[in-house]
Amino acid sequence: MRILHSSDWHLGQHFIGKSRADEHKALFRWLKQQIQQHQVDALIVAGDIFDTATPASYARELYHQLIVDLQPTGCQLVLLGGNHDSVAVLQESKELLACLHTQVIPGWLGAAESHLLVLTNKNGDPGAILAALPFLRARDLLQSQSGQQASEKQQQLQQAIADCYQQCFIQAQALKIQLGLELPLLATGHLTTVGASSTESVREIYIGSLEAFPASAFPAFDYIALGHIHQPQSVAGKDHIRYSGSPIPLSFDEAKQQKSMVLLDFSRTEAVIELLPVPCFQPLLSLKCAFTELPALLQQPLAELKPEQKLWLELVLTGSDGYLSDLQSQVQQQLAGLPVELLKLRRARVAAVASLTAQQQESLHEMTPDLVLERRLAAEELTDSEKAEFQLMLQQVMAQLEQAEPQPEPQVLP
Repeated sequence: MRILHSSDWHLGQHFIGKSRADEHKALFRWLKQQIQQHQVDALIVAGDIFDTATPASYARELYHQLIVDLQPTGCQLVLLGGNHDSVAVLQESKELLACLHTQVIPGWLGAAESHLLVLTNKNGDPGAILAALPFLRARDLLQSQSGQQASEKQQQLQQAIADCYQQCFIQAQALKIQLGLELPLLATGHLTTVGASSTESVREIYIGSLEAFPASAFPAFDYIALGHIHQPQSVAGKDHIRYSGSPIPLSFDEAKQQKSMVLLDFSRTEAVIELLPVPCFQPLLSLKCAFTELPALLQQPLAELKPEQKLWLELVLTGSDGYLSDLQSQVQQQLAGLPVELLKLRRARVAAVASLTAQQQESLHEMTPDLVLERRLAAEELTDSEKAEFQLMLQQVMAQLEQAEPQPEPQVLP
């Protein structure tokens, strides 16, 4: 039995105004090749199939076309709802897709046994038992109670999620005994676990009620396929509890990640876990540099581009360059003629060197304009000459203010 674990496709995502449709099409072509090459029996997508609850029509078309395209491979599909997904949207085609060897679990179904699936290999023989759990919403598991503290709600929701997994594990064990086969027990989940490393594109899903689910609360499944965190990683040092990560970068801080999917092989005594690297279909680059350093830093990324590709760039300018009034036009001139699309441009903000202690704190009323500027410049990466230029500018502004300050009118005595 060979199972491929993926998650967080985010079909329909717009990346700073750019469509990801071409990337997803290329991804799905690659995915079909991998399923054929590795003789994958089942594909599990652990949530966030779509990017929004109201996906565009082209995103739905991609979703349905992939399912049709995978039919000749004989691969079984299990698609779980995530926090970005609409239960209603996934539900609407669930019965139809069941006729295409595809099980869709949009949300909590009300009972643990309803989430148990027997995964079969291409011969139709049982190969694994899966507790197919989607994103578990608080409203599905808890009854609202007035007067509860936030911490109480957090603990209650954590316990309710833990109970769901425990009930599924007990039911899976019972089904295994009933079938009389030595089958691996698997589970899915779409949630944040303790210690998982997230990125800026990950939306917190239990704000105010659940910070992170402890890995120790998972029962002893043979493998737990997780979604929601976009960086591929194991959880709490346990190889059998994993986030597959998103197959394409969903933010600039994911640009340097090697995206992957997880291939599980249960045909031997012990499960073999292999990461399948996903190619980069759209190069992204985030640079933090001075304006004069930009040409040199772009040379290598541009040399690695394929002829038809363009580089999507985020540029964070350091030093005094960020203060240029015509910054946007100067950067665009620098990039003119290059296969680069500047999607994001901003000036670096450097944190203050050290915070003042309670004894050192000063109010603005106690500080001169010169001192305010001095403290502000200390938080920037500037040369002495650049700092001197700002100080000169302040002196000029202060001189203009003094000249423009109205003189008090003479008093008229009775």
